Formats: sequence, structure tokens, C-alpha cells
Amino acid sequence: MLERLSGESKSLDRAASGEELTFNDGLELMRSENIHLLGALADSARQKTVGDSVTFTASYYMNYTNVCAASCQMCAFYRKDGAEDAYTLSPQQIEQRVSIAKDMGATEVHIVGGFHPKLQLDYYEDMMRAIKKKHPELNIKALTAAEIYYLSKLTKNSTKEILSRLKDAGLDSMPGGGAELFHPEIREKIIRGKCTGQQWLDVIEEAHTMGIKSNVTMLYGHIEKPEHVVDHLVKIRQLQKKTGGFITMIPLKFSLDNTELEKEHLVDSECSSVYDLRIMALSRLMLNGVLDNISVYWVAYGKKLAQIALFNGGSDLVGTAFSEEIYRAAGKPTTSSVDELATMVKQIGRHPIQRDTFFKSLKKF
Repeated sequence: MLERLSGESKSLDRAASGEELTFNDGLELMRSENIHLLGALADSARQKTVGDSVTFTASYYMNYTNVCAASCQMCAFYRKDGAEDAYTLSPQQIEQRVSIAKDMGATEVHIVGGFHPKLQLDYYEDMMRAIKKKHPELNIKALTAAEIYYLSKLTKNSTKEILSRLKDAGLDSMPGGGAELFHPEIREKIIRGKCTGQQWLDVIEEAHTMGIKSNVTMLYGHIEKPEHVVDHLVKIRQLQKKTGGFITMIPLKFSLDNTELEKEHLVDSECSSVYDLRIMALSRLMLNGVLDNISVYWVAYGKKLAQIALFNGGSDLVGTAFSEEIYRAAGKPTTSSVDELATMVKQIGRHPIQRDTFFKSLKKF
């Protein structure tokens, strides 16, 4: 016990001094009983890095299809082709919805979907060209690295060719989905029919090299172990040092309802709020010095817990999430306005700033 406390103390000391934390440090902090000190250290690191501003964007979430060749155990969104409630939007339907979102104030459109076995590359090119033709000022943040990898296998094109053609068609940046957890030991237990963690990292590195920046996520709160979380954060840090292409890191809380993990009783309840705050704090401390922005996805947390997470290392609220369908499929309320997010920030004594995709300030409240 004394040895355990000694190791934990050294890890906390290194975190307090702003040193780069090792894998073993991360494990010690994941197991630390001093959750309040952990949160305070993360909050201090956040304050030194980005000050007391809290950012968010006006984002429209567009799920172009829910048809997916994969059938991940942690997903409540996917449908098989031919299912009664399966859908696929045409590029014209997508542009029409984007037009409405722009009128609501959206500055970016976040486009993800399933691994549709029949959609070819020209569908995605047409989608992006349709948006850019009528809304050139909107940032198209589209297709996860996992979708790019699947599309390359489906169309027998290299991922580099896919990315190049999509960039020419209007792709500005990429979301961070599909990362889940990189370690193969856990990844194969929570996803099915999706790229490996290393393949995800390889695709996103290729995108960064081509000037396409991205977010990165981490799905937690299901059946993972501490070492899987720390491994994920270390690999994010390693790639960020190499490319500088990650815009923000978004810890994603696993949402239980309607998933295979729930139906098979592998997970009986969602993780605690204390665990949420531990993950938020560890994300800030492990990535300190290489990635400024750690985002709190209020859609998954709820607004009250999201406010507390902003005192545990979080510095960004992601965005308005107009029409977010993936978490809605798991029973979560998903939409807010810019003014509502600004009010959330003001209530905790911070300074709300509406940003663009790349964290350029657009409006102060």
C-alpha cells in the first residue's frame, strides 16, 4: 500500500510540475484515490494553457446514412441495408438540410455515417461539391478515418487517393470518430468490422500530412481497463508530436441504451460521474504541452456535469450539435443553441467564446 501511494505521489508531483507523464504515471493517476487533487491539477494545466475562456462552435451534425456493414457492440445507431428504418440521403437532400442549418447560424457541417456497402466515392464527392457550391464559407468536417479506410477497401483505392479526391471536392477537416480505443485487446471486444487502431492512426496521419486537420476521440465507460485508456492517450500524444494535426481531443462517454453490450448484459449501467471527471482530468494531464484543447461533449454528459468537467481539465464544449442522431439513438437529448451554451459558461464564471472549426474566435458574449 505504501509503495502504491509513493508511486501515485510521484505521478501527481510530475503532473503538478507540468512534466510529460509516462505510461506508468497514467496508470497511477487512473487508479488514484485523490480525485479532487487530480481534477485540481488538470484545471491548473487548463488555466495555464488556454486561460478562463470556454469555446464552442455552431455545428450541424449530418448523418448521411445509418446503413452500416459493421455491427459494433457499442453502437445503437447502425442499421443493415434493407432494414425498415434504414435511410441514405442524396447529395441534394444533404445540401438542403445544410442550407437550413446555415440559416440557423451553423459555421461548420459535421458529416459522418455508416459503412454503406453500395455508396461509391463519387457519392461523397458529389455531396461535398453540392455543399461547397452553395455554401463555400462553411467548413466541411466529414468522414472519420474509419470511414476513409472502409471506403478505400470498398473502392480499391488507396486511402491517400480517397483523401486527395475528397479534399479537391471540398473536404476541409475531419471529425475524430472511429478511434474508440486503439489497443487491440479491447478494440476487438467493442467493435466489429472496423479498422484496427493502428490503421485509424495511419489514415489520420496521412490526412494531417496532406494538410487536413482533425479531431480525435476516445470512447470510454464500457468494458475497458485503465491500461487501455492510457495507451490510447499516449498514442494520441505520439502522433500529435509528429504531425500537430489534432485540433481537439474529445473523450466520449459510452451511452448504454439500445446497444449490444447492454442486450448481452456485458455492461449493466453507464459509468459514474466520478469516472467521467477522472477521464477528463487524465486527458488534460497526459496531453499537456502537445494539445491545447480538451473538449467536453455535453451531449453525452448533460449540461450540469459538463459544467463540472470544465473544472477538471475541459476547455471547450464542442458545439451546438444541431440534429445529432447517434447519441439520440441511445436516448440522449442532443441539441442546444449558441446562447444556451454561452449561458452555461457564464454560470460558472468563465468567458464564453464562439469559435470556428480551427478555434479561431468568432464572437465573445
